[in-house]
Amino acid sequence: MLRINRENLKSSHQLIWFVIDFVMLGLLIVNLTFIIWDSIYNFIAVQNLLRDYVPALQSAYHPIHERFIFYDILFVAVFLAEFVVRWAYSIKAKIYDRWYFYPFIHWYDLVGCIPVGSLRFLRILRVISIIYRLHQYKIIDFTDTRLFRFVNFYYDAFMEELSDRIVLKVLSGVQEEVRKGSPLFDRIQHDILFPRREMLSDWLSGRVAMAAREGYVPNRGALRAYLENRVDQALKQNHELSRLKYLPVVGPTIQDTLENAVGDIVANVVHQVLEDLASTTNHAFIEDIVNVFLPDRGHAPSEPEENEALIRLILEIVDAIKAQVKVKRWREELP
Repeated sequence: MLRINRENLKSSHQLIWFVIDFVMLGLLIVNLTFIIWDSIYNFIAVQNLLRDYVPALQSAYHPIHERFIFYDILFVAVFLAEFVVRWAYSIKAKIYDRWYFYPFIHWYDLVGCIPVGSLRFLRILRVISIIYRLHQYKIIDFTDTRLFRFVNFYYDAFMEELSDRIVLKVLSGVQEEVRKGSPLFDRIQHDILFPRREMLSDWLSGRVAMAAREGYVPNRGALRAYLENRVDQALKQNHELSRLKYLPVVGPTIQDTLENAVGDIVANVVHQVLEDLASTTNHAFIEDIVNVFLPDRGHAPSEPEENEALIRLILEIVDAIKAQVKVKRWREELP
């Protein structure tokens, strides 16, 4: 329901103008209702229908219909008077840079005052401007009305559907250009990805370090036990190593010592690798990997397989973007 904020209305320094806005809003609603009714009454079938069922109404309104222009001009005279007063006030208050800017900015007020045909319905723009002005000054809040929520919901749904189709069409065009080997592929590779190698290295280094810290450090003991167990099983299945147990006296001891040593070495190597990845020392390693995928312009990959791999990567990225674009947010708001 539309409510009037009386506190903001009383505390406003433009109370007189807001009162005029409310008066003009009421006159505009009456005038537009009058115009719509007269347009309906203009049909002979409607006149005959009223003559048959409501003759008193027909006989009372018919003289008004014949002098419709005169009555409409009375409304127009009030609208023009209000327009001139506001224009004079804008000149006095220096609201605009030039005195003649007001009629150009508020052109719909003037055009709507022309009492000819469909131009009269442009007065609805004046209604919208008044409501918007009152809403802007927080005198009324039409966003809390059911009508606004209904219209706004379907407007957002329409705009989302329209924009999604446009974006999908553009992305599909980009994919087609990349498949054909257009200059777009070289621009993505040399002008977009290559200059940002350092940024990509920093980002990947940070992500790898975070993944190693969160995934490895809390499970260090379990991972070490798993590695030692797997190495122990692998060594027991090794035929050459199993022959050591046949050595007299020291054979079983050498076999156990070797198994423990290999397991410990593997666990320590993996531990050190993951520790390095979890620290900032992984940056040089990640940077080398990025440089392999994004070499200098003079050493760009010329192998078809390498180009094809990069093309597939770009296409998959675009596919992921298209899949996200296809998500209908407005449907999530449906009850």
